[in-house]
Amino acid sequence: MTTRRRVALFDMDRTLVSVETASLYVRYQREIGEATWRDSARVAWWVAQYTIGVIDAPKVAARVASTLAGMPEAKMIARCEDWVARYVVQHIGDRARRTVRFHKERGDLLAIVTGASPYASRPVAKLLDIPHVIASELEVEGEVFTGRPKDPLCYAEGKVVLTKRLAEEEGFSLEDATFYTDSHSDLPLLLAVGEPVAVNPDRRLLREARKRGMRIE
Repeated sequence: MTTRRRVALFDMDRTLVSVETASLYVRYQREIGEATWRDSARVAWWVAQYTIGVIDAPKVAARVASTLAGMPEAKMIARCEDWVARYVVQHIGDRARRTVRFHKERGDLLAIVTGASPYASRPVAKLLDIPHVIASELEVEGEVFTGRPKDPLCYAEGKVVLTKRLAEEEGFSLEDATFYTDSHSDLPLLLAVGEPVAVNPDRRLLREARKRGMRIE
């Protein structure tokens, strides 16, 4: 008899990390002199739009990616490692760590599935010893960013598409997956997995979770 592989999938912002990492990153940029209060206000507006479910995610992703055109990828990797160590790690709570440890000790395959970039999410995955990251990729040519995001974004239905790719690579079924997230935008993946869990859910997800009998934490 073949044993089916169990999987634990984790959103990052407001799930593993208790806050929106975009806000933390713009604070870091202000500290190193690469952002202004106007940039902070723009990010706060995007976060608010995301929270209430009216954000144009492809447009925002294109806008952010365009600002990176010409930057060496290695610079972003080093920057995000420094940023996570100084700004993000303190927002990873004990409950998140215990949940990750529970699934690891159970022998599950673990992955972060986030709309953030891999440069933001891989250092978090490394801290929590999560081996796989599914994220919104940026196009790189000649070791520098082109200023364009890759399709699909790891957002809404895109999370399902990208998670299915990992499932094919690693040989698991979404029916055997638990997915933890806070956001209504993740409903497509929540409905695709066998065990959906709403963590600190926004208002729209809370309503859906109650209606559909999802576990709420």
